[in-house]
Amino acid sequence: MTFQVPLVDITPYVQRGTDADRAAVASQIDAACRTVGFIQITGHGIPDEITHGLTDAMDRFFALDLEEKKAYRTPPQINRGYSPPKSESLSLSLGVEQASRMNDFFEAFNVGAGQADYPDAPELPQPDYADNVWPDVAGFEAQVQTYFAEASRVARTMTRIFADALGLPADFFAERTGHSLDVLRMNNYALPPGTDVRLDGDLIGMGEHTDYGIVTILWADQVRGLQVLGSDGSWNDVQPADGALLINLGDATGRLTNDRWMSTLHRVKPPVIDGTIERRRSAAFFHDGDVDAVIATLPQCIDDEHPALYEPITVGEHIAAKLAGSRAGRRNEKAERESARVLASQRY
Repeated sequence: MTFQVPLVDITPYVQRGTDADRAAVASQIDAACRTVGFIQITGHGIPDEITHGLTDAMDRFFALDLEEKKAYRTPPQINRGYSPPKSESLSLSLGVEQASRMNDFFEAFNVGAGQADYPDAPELPQPDYADNVWPDVAGFEAQVQTYFAEASRVARTMTRIFADALGLPADFFAERTGHSLDVLRMNNYALPPGTDVRLDGDLIGMGEHTDYGIVTILWADQVRGLQVLGSDGSWNDVQPADGALLINLGDATGRLTNDRWMSTLHRVKPPVIDGTIERRRSAAFFHDGDVDAVIATLPQCIDDEHPALYEPITVGEHIAAKLAGSRAGRRNEKAERESARVLASQRY
């Protein structure tokens, strides 16, 4: 069977469609989450000019000299600011070590929701809700903040659909995301001219990983590179359709549903053309849930044939273990199921 990421038009949830139309969307999302874990959505409502503003901001920041960009770097435990090439290894977030410990060649810039974004919440723990580091690039903050707000809206629309698809109360996810750990990671996959290009275990765009939270909203260039692990253990290229966003589930949702809906493994291996890597950009909005929210498997997802696979854990505890792997280089010892899937895959 040919691997395919389902395409779903979520307009009925964005523009208040009929109950029947919304039920049809929820059914399509349920089928996609059960079989693939990745979805393409149209009808999301983000205007083109806002997306273009985001990519313009990204282009101008990543065009700065490396040393200038490094001025916006933060310690590994603070998920904000700049990450230089080869300063992270996403596979370590799953407990999988590759030939080089910190070998992912992408560079990134992260912004996230801080205490000030949740004025009604009690004092929130730091550095989970750290202030953002904004580069001295004209218009960057405004353009990125505008897109961040739109991506946040789409993420919450998706969780509303998830609640319907799982037969949960409409406010199920809203009750767990009132002060959600939301982060927008802007990625640039390119190497300086003259760099030796070897896309193997020693050099990869972004290593095999699952996302950490509830749902990820991904904008990406229509350039090959993103690969998703199929149920047969094969890696499959995925590119967004015109105007579509890519949606994938995170570990929190996999735990919640006892892997009925799976947090799908993916990686990035941009193509080499004429000896250089074809530039690729992406922006991933991670909607992870409240730091103190407990992720416990839904009772309706457990039965004699499907025993509970996970112990309850808070969002904060889970993400801390994952970030310690990807950003601080410590192998995550609590990701046995995910690491087994990587090691069983057809690695190349």
